[in-house]
Amino acid sequence: MTTTASASPLTDPWPAPEPTGPVRGTVRVPGSKSLTNRYLVLAALAQGPSVLRGVLDSRDSRLMIQALTALGAVVEHTGPGTVRVTPLPDGGASPGAPAPGDGIPAGRTVDCGLAGTVMRFVPPIAALVSGPTRFTGDEAALARPMRPVLAALAALGITLDGPGTERGTLPFTVHGTGGVEGGRIEVDASGSSQFVSALLLAAPRFRQGLHLVHTGDAVPSPEHVAMTVSVLRRCGVEVDDSVPGQWRVSPGPVRALDLAVEPDLSNAGPFLAAAVVTGGQVRVPDWPAGTTQIGDRWRTILPAFGATVDFAPDPDGHTGTLTVTGALTETGHPRITAPGDLPDTGELAPTVAALCLLAEGPGRLSRIGQLRGHETDRLTALAAETRRVGGQVEEGPDYLAFQGTGGSPDADGTGATEPSSALHGATLETYHDHRMATFAAVVGLAVPGVLVRDVGTTAKTMPDFPELWTRLVTGDGDRA
Repeated sequence: MTTTASASPLTDPWPAPEPTGPVRGTVRVPGSKSLTNRYLVLAALAQGPSVLRGVLDSRDSRLMIQALTALGAVVEHTGPGTVRVTPLPDGGASPGAPAPGDGIPAGRTVDCGLAGTVMRFVPPIAALVSGPTRFTGDEAALARPMRPVLAALAALGITLDGPGTERGTLPFTVHGTGGVEGGRIEVDASGSSQFVSALLLAAPRFRQGLHLVHTGDAVPSPEHVAMTVSVLRRCGVEVDDSVPGQWRVSPGPVRALDLAVEPDLSNAGPFLAAAVVTGGQVRVPDWPAGTTQIGDRWRTILPAFGATVDFAPDPDGHTGTLTVTGALTETGHPRITAPGDLPDTGELAPTVAALCLLAEGPGRLSRIGQLRGHETDRLTALAAETRRVGGQVEEGPDYLAFQGTGGSPDADGTGATEPSSALHGATLETYHDHRMATFAAVVGLAVPGVLVRDVGTTAKTMPDFPELWTRLVTGDGDRA
């Protein structure tokens, strides 16, 4: 079947749909959130109006549009998934309406919600326009780290104040002067790749451009930095990333855009995982043949769980259909093989964690410590919800080691020493985190009686997830 959105009431907690057999269908996922928000930022900085098609309509993208509009850009919806962006006026924008509170001066207010791309990408843009811009967000957002971006702006000569400046969090105010000199700065981006991307996206508008030097450990999710560099080059911006840990962005115009946004490959993950868990088959069309999205790693991750992954290119050669087929035992039951160690899964980790929990043997997600600074502390949350359904997991500073259904992992995440407890239904918490909600939905494919608290949090990046998921799992279409 091909799933499409359909309105239906949601209960809270939401009963995770339970399949009656192997899940089979075709799922069209909406545009990439990461690409949507990067293109919106660059369109706001471009030398002329841009047209973006396939734009994701979600809470995060709406917050980005609202933020850029507050700074002076004009975003017009000209059709389904299509927007026309008129960039920020030269010389900065007017201060806007007063927004008193928290002792912060009057000026524009940007509500970041819980969107990391908004709270990190927009402050450097605000530094380019005249007047104060106050940044705030959801209560949970006030704990998300911002210090590297704030420190970088201060090093660039931008004045910042407000309650969050000393803590390195929201809320704070950026006092823009209509321009940024730029030059060489150092930043420790070992906590999030967004700290690098935020500065690179604004850098073409700096008078001297930017020479950004990363001073910490390896930048997590390097695919996201590569994505930022790629979209900058697509806009005609010169970026030199030939020296590891350093980026040089030349000053100059940002070319106006006229393009379609790739589908969100990270959001495709739970649907592809449904094929793995049930021994079924799920297809995702319009999969890019080449991409910087971290979600393209599903091609190599899912075979570790015994699945078969095939890519059939379209005639144009630029896209194709990705098909994932789950493994079956000789008796026809789903089989999820033990994956061993899976490093650097980044934002894919919650879905991979669900597969590790349900696998027949141990699996280990390593080098994912940066997830502690996401919408919630995802390592602690995943460990807690795994235990809530009776699973066994070891939580380390930057790893999760799952026992799976056949035995507990030894120190390096391999082997088994004792049988697992039987998994059982439970009400799983989402912590206002969309990927914790999809983690719970995947677990519910194999564990009867799973309820998901606040499944509506998936609206952050995929507002129609409950309807799409239900239609796929219950076989409302060409179920084989």
